[in-house]
Order: sequence, then C-alpha cells, then structure tokens
Amino acid sequence: MSVFSRLVPTVTSAYALQALFALIFVPQQNEKYYDLAGAVGWMSTTFLSLYYPSLKAKFWHGVPAALPSITAFAPRQILLTAAIGLWSLRLGSFLAQRAIQAGGDSRFDEVKTDPAKFSAFWLGQATWITAVGLPVYLVNALPSRVHPPLGGRDYLALGLYAGSLLFEVIADRQKSAWRKAKKNKEHDEEFISSGLWSISRHPNYVGEVGIWTGIWALSTASLQTGVYPAGTVALAALSPLFTWFLLRNVSGVPPLERSGDKKYGANPKWQHYKKTVPIFWPWGAT
Repeated sequence: MSVFSRLVPTVTSAYALQALFALIFVPQQNEKYYDLAGAVGWMSTTFLSLYYPSLKAKFWHGVPAALPSITAFAPRQILLTAAIGLWSLRLGSFLAQRAIQAGGDSRFDEVKTDPAKFSAFWLGQATWITAVGLPVYLVNALPSRVHPPLGGRDYLALGLYAGSLLFEVIADRQKSAWRKAKKNKEHDEEFISSGLWSISRHPNYVGEVGIWTGIWALSTASLQTGVYPAGTVALAALSPLFTWFLLRNVSGVPPLERSGDKKYGANPKWQHYKKTVPIFWPWGAT
C-alpha cells in the first residue's frame, strides 16, 4: 500500500486545482476556459507525479539540491509524461480556442447558471484527470531503477498512441476546415460526412480511446515488475475503459447524436448517414 500512497499528492493536486478554477469561474458563469483548465490540470498532475519525491525533499525537508534532469528518469516514464504533455497541450488549446472563438461552450448552457451543478463539472474534471491518468501516475511513482527496458510491447503501444493521436488530429482539422468552408459559403452541407467522418460519426472520439489504450499499454511492463500487487495492470485499464464509457455513453456521443437528430432529423441525408456510417468504431454498428 505504501506505493499506492505516493499517488495521494497527485490526486490531491488534481482536485485542489480544479476547485480553485471553480472558485474563479463558477461565480462568473464562465465556461470558456474549462478545457484550458483541464489541460493545465493534466500537465501539473503529471509533473507532480514525476517530481514529487524531489519536490518534497527540497521544499519540505530542506535538502539543498536541484531538481533532477528529465534524463534521470526511466525511458518509459519520460515517454508517458511526454505523451500526456503533447496530448493535453494539443487538445486543450484546440478546445479552448474553439470555445473562446464561439463565445462559449454549448455543453454548459443549461448548467453554468446553477452554481452547484457547474461546480460539479469542475470537480468531475478532476475525477477524469485522476482516473484516466492513472497508468502514468502509477509508473511515475516508481523509482527509475525498477523499470524494465523498453521492448516490443512498448514500441507497439507507442505506435498505437501516435496513430490514434494523428487520427484524432486529422478528424478535428477536417471538421474545422468544413466549418470554415461553410462559413465562407463554399458549401451548403448541414453536417460533415466526408473524410474520416465518412467511416465513423465520431472519429475524433475513436482516436481519443486509442490514445489512452496506447498509454495504458505502454505502462504495463512497469506495472508488472512485482513492486505493485497483482491486478494493478487491470486497475490501470480503467483509463481507456473509462474514456470509452464517458465518450460513448455519457458526455460525448449521446448529446451530439441528440443534437443532430434535433437539427437534421427531417433531412433524408441525415437519416441515410446514420444508417450507413457506424456511430463509433469504423467496423461497428450504425
């Protein structure tokens, strides 16, 4: 249990930071910076999970030593930390820019006027950061000397992460380009159905699940070293499973599908799109 106790500062920081953001933005009924705050939360908790022992020694115990170089950590720790940094910076800035340009985020139209509900969303973001980032926090909590060297499984995991990130980026860029073209009156399509959006109605979410599956897979060799009890790999799998569950059943696909039905339900092209293009996995059901 002592190894798991090392996660306490990381988890505490996730909730403390999002609570601070809630204290600032809930009274303002301001949701524009919600995703940017999430990105800051991801990067700060990941940094703390890696550097907490050094920070504690320096600022709590007064040990006069500089923080270790990033190269002092195990390659797997560096790769996982970089993976979250790249993902959170890319997605957080993309979503924040979109919300700021749009003047808000429609997801919060019905909740931002209710302080209790709006606060719950901010604390829910901390829960998301905690649960989904679990594989990385668990790996970073281990001393660098106990990590096994990188192997074939790790390179496959990196390939899955990179391919999924590229898939998500392409899907987002295709939709942004489609919106820009529509704004410039270059087409009159009511909804996007080309590119990756022709093989899945939510390809960006497919990429998101793949990203976290890759991160989890990259963590597994370190979680099987014997330092953690049996079952830790399965516990860490909460990350991609929770991501899939949220996106597929809660905050991602369902509200977008309802919104699409409300806007385009009478359009035969929308009905054809729903009948012919899978709702999530490109090989799945419509």
